[in-house]
Amino acid sequence: MKTVLMVAEKPSLAASLANILSSNGACSVHEWNGTFQGAPARLRMTSVCGHVMGVDFLSKYNNWDRVDPVELFSCPIEKKEATPKLKMPIFLGLEAKGCDNLVLWLDCDKEGENICFEVMNSVARSMNGDVYSNSVTYRARFSAITEKDIKAAFNNLSHPNENEARSVDARQELDLRIGCAFTRFQTKFFQGRYGDLDSSLISYGPCQTPTLGFCVQRHDQIQTFKPEQYWVVKVTIKTKDGEDVNLDWKRVRCFDKEVANMFLQQIKDQTQAKVVSVISKEKAKARPAALNTVELMRVASSGLGMGPHHAMQIAEKLYTQGYISYPRTETTRYPENFDLVGVLRQQQNSSEWGDEVREILARGVNRPKSGHDAGDHPPITPMKLASRNELDSEAWKLYDYIARHFIGTLARDCKYLSTTATITINDETFTVTGKTLLDPGYTTVMTWQAFDKTEIVPNLSENETVQIKEMRLTEHQTSPPDYLTESELITLMETHGIGTDASIPVHINNISQRNYVTVTPGRKLKPTNLGIVLVHGYQKIDAELVLPTMRSAVEEQLNLIAHGKANFQAVLKHTVEIFRLKFQYFVKNIDGMDQLFEVSFSPLSASGKAHSRCGKCRRYMKYIQAKPPRLHCPQCDETYSLPQNGTVKLFRELKCPLDDFELLCWTMGNKGKSFVFCPYCYNHPPFKDMKKASGCNSCPHPTCPYSLNSNGVCSCVECDSGVLVLDPSSGPKWKLGCTRCDTIISLFDDAQKLTVLADVCDCGAQLINVEYKAEKTKLPNSSSEMKGCVFCTSEFGRLVDKPKTAVNTRPRPFRGGKAPNRGRGRARGKPKDKMAQLAAYFV
Repeated sequence: MKTVLMVAEKPSLAASLANILSSNGACSVHEWNGTFQGAPARLRMTSVCGHVMGVDFLSKYNNWDRVDPVELFSCPIEKKEATPKLKMPIFLGLEAKGCDNLVLWLDCDKEGENICFEVMNSVARSMNGDVYSNSVTYRARFSAITEKDIKAAFNNLSHPNENEARSVDARQELDLRIGCAFTRFQTKFFQGRYGDLDSSLISYGPCQTPTLGFCVQRHDQIQTFKPEQYWVVKVTIKTKDGEDVNLDWKRVRCFDKEVANMFLQQIKDQTQAKVVSVISKEKAKARPAALNTVELMRVASSGLGMGPHHAMQIAEKLYTQGYISYPRTETTRYPENFDLVGVLRQQQNSSEWGDEVREILARGVNRPKSGHDAGDHPPITPMKLASRNELDSEAWKLYDYIARHFIGTLARDCKYLSTTATITINDETFTVTGKTLLDPGYTTVMTWQAFDKTEIVPNLSENETVQIKEMRLTEHQTSPPDYLTESELITLMETHGIGTDASIPVHINNISQRNYVTVTPGRKLKPTNLGIVLVHGYQKIDAELVLPTMRSAVEEQLNLIAHGKANFQAVLKHTVEIFRLKFQYFVKNIDGMDQLFEVSFSPLSASGKAHSRCGKCRRYMKYIQAKPPRLHCPQCDETYSLPQNGTVKLFRELKCPLDDFELLCWTMGNKGKSFVFCPYCYNHPPFKDMKKASGCNSCPHPTCPYSLNSNGVCSCVECDSGVLVLDPSSGPKWKLGCTRCDTIISLFDDAQKLTVLADVCDCGAQLINVEYKAEKTKLPNSSSEMKGCVFCTSEFGRLVDKPKTAVNTRPRPFRGGKAPNRGRGRARGKPKDKMAQLAAYFV
């Protein structure tokens, strides 16, 4: 019997597919006996978690301080595990061992196609046959997670499309090289000069920056707008029914007050007006086209109050749960063989719109309007009935709209009678228009598009004379456009080819999170000072960097790769060279952008508050709290990065023994992770194996009381590479914290002092000595001091809050233990050369 490995894109999708394809309907381990291509087979279903691999530079090019950003346009890159802790390639290789066939159930878009080849590369050495052969590897193509769609896909397997996968490789590499080069240069240049930028990255993106450009362009239009005064002749008449009706002036408005007043004087003495004509025409308000991703995001933002990024996350969840079809599609036309009636019938028992559905089925389904076929997926469609109780409030709002939109596409057009009455007063013409509903059509289910009562036509007859109640001249001003809404921005991005249906919400989310725009009420995008200065700076140096034309041209080339009409390497080489030359020109002319920053932001020397002493000049450095937090020494004109997303305070006015900088303590939240660190060592690691942005809990200094050697207890019980270290800043709420993951062990509350000893327990953990004040002791027999193992000493059991996974886990000694010769360090002389004697420990 053959064994077939099947791989989905997410664990939840793998479970859904396994439940549909397995004969018993529920398969907890996703493994069952079935048939494959007409023969008995052992079927195994598993999944990845998005991309298996990611593209990155070789590690030596990830040092911002040592690498010139221009090198990033030509330096080697490599594929790395997207999420190393998952060890996905190893997992897939083990699952594929001994398997004869591979069936790929990844999302049916270009990204999914790319993940197909990542999976194939991961299992190539484990499969029985050649994984790149069409007789071994198959591709399942589906648009909805329903039994019908999944079984149809399984019975009509195709093969992965390498051209589409390569187009994604090209996009990833271009975005990496271009984005990182510009971002590194800008971030270092401007954060080293200004203290109130309030953004952790001054980033550039080939799609992100034109997206921001649209927002700033609208801002500029608002700022440069000059209002003009105009005047309108307003007339109110009274109908025979006693109803007051406001008339519209046929000339609309007049920008000259004297001329407008002249028109008013011509009719001022009249008391009656004549209805010269009443014309009625039957019109139709067309039902909507089938729903695609861009329209869903537009409506979610403008009508449901959801950001596009959040809306797509909810839509993805509804898809994996089987409620809707695949939510990323550019198509607005259903295939000829699509079972519209079958899908509609599923909605006829709804308590929300069941009556409308049954009426449509009874009167006959109208074929949806002919839309655009992008050749990817059918339009977004409800695939099974849901109720309010099944979904949370936001998921229900989105599902409710998708279902109503689908039903609306199959309903009749809304029909109405449009009546326009033309009225003259002494040869000056006015009109009034109203509507009479004939057939509500699709608006019975899409209620927000129904006619308002104020649109009803007044009761007027041709040649009728009506009384004039009031006439006056009103003064108005032209008004500027408003800031772009997310909905309008999505339309602009689609029109200009910026991003894809999957990436558009990501780009909008990025410019918001990086403090380039703020989302105001009505989901309008108002550029911040930083966003405005950035765009104006690009326009001053090289306008093409912010115009949408560059990216849309690149997207066209990437689409040619996807269709096999352009060479991958040729497109990559040509595009990278264009942006490399633009980058060099940008760097050479950065002063043009800097002049704009000087006007809008404060220099580092004028920012922040005095905080801690510099180890070089012994003057106070300034703490700059704006994103990213930094310390700046005005005397030395040097800036030091600090840990983010937490609070930084002085730690007992103690100094680092290596460089005399005052030690600081970083804390995340009231009960979160914390560690002591030296600001100089944090930015310039003193030892070879110590990574940048490390605290004293990762420092191998042999004698410092705050180092890893002094406070390390054992390897982390949750992750493989971390060490549990006593946090000396945490007392009296003492904690052990992992140097890699977020594991925290609370222990010995209210103890006066904790000391990590050189002695080692049989379990591998360092022993700890605990000291309490006599009146506060929690130790047995009222002892004020005791030593033991956090994990093994029974008397410590109730005083240590161990993680559940640590209860039956034997702690491992961390590498190096307490030996004084932990390894070789790089001799980095501290300022004033006071620590040369320490070199003996490390050489």
